[in-house]
Amino acid sequence: MCTLERRGDLFIITLTGDDEHWIGPPFISSFLSLLTQINSQATPGSVLITTSHGRFFSNGFHLPWAQSAASKSAARDRILHMVHIFKPVLAALLSLPMPTIAAVSGHAAAAGFALALSHDYVLMRRDKGVLYMSEIDLGFTLPDYFAALMRSKIGSASVRRDVLLAGMKVNGETAVELGITDAAHDGGEALMEAAVAMGEKLAKRKWEGEAYAEIRKSLYPEMSPLLNELSGKL
Repeated sequence: MCTLERRGDLFIITLTGDDEHWIGPPFISSFLSLLTQINSQATPGSVLITTSHGRFFSNGFHLPWAQSAASKSAARDRILHMVHIFKPVLAALLSLPMPTIAAVSGHAAAAGFALALSHDYVLMRRDKGVLYMSEIDLGFTLPDYFAALMRSKIGSASVRRDVLLAGMKVNGETAVELGITDAAHDGGEALMEAAVAMGEKLAKRKWEGEAYAEIRKSLYPEMSPLLNELSGKL
């Protein structure tokens, strides 16, 4: 489901397999466990890269699992449960004491988009994959911390409108033009090479991790209540 590799100062989490990398309870537990491990091993110069195998970075919350419940109310309860238990993942990433890079090698939808956007830097493939907030098309409301994340990370109100209220699917090139991501690369190999090169460049700065995390928090004051509530769980 998720694997962790260490290359010198770089910690690399890979969402494994060729499925849609649904974000359900097992995924969340696995991802949080790896973040806890990384946090415990962090040193000045550490960097996290998150990437994936297959066509999807992540297709969001595990809706097939929710829809397999015995009733509509039970399905809704499962969705609300995922919304609740995913919140610590974003808090953990935003308080992690090192730079973070998402190498988005495929589609990232809804919670998968939020997962990518919770990193400091977001790189995409130019030839494959889109960012997509599917809530409006599915008839779902937006979790409060998703809205706060979007306001914190996407500077343009018109872009946020198109992403959240029009369900715009954003490819790699357009995401860079709109200021959502940092770069787009031709193919998965080039993407990972760029992510590793960026990580190695950041690692050379040997920043003190706690200072880095505190400055990051100060950049996103709307997220502070989330961080204050949950960051201590790592």
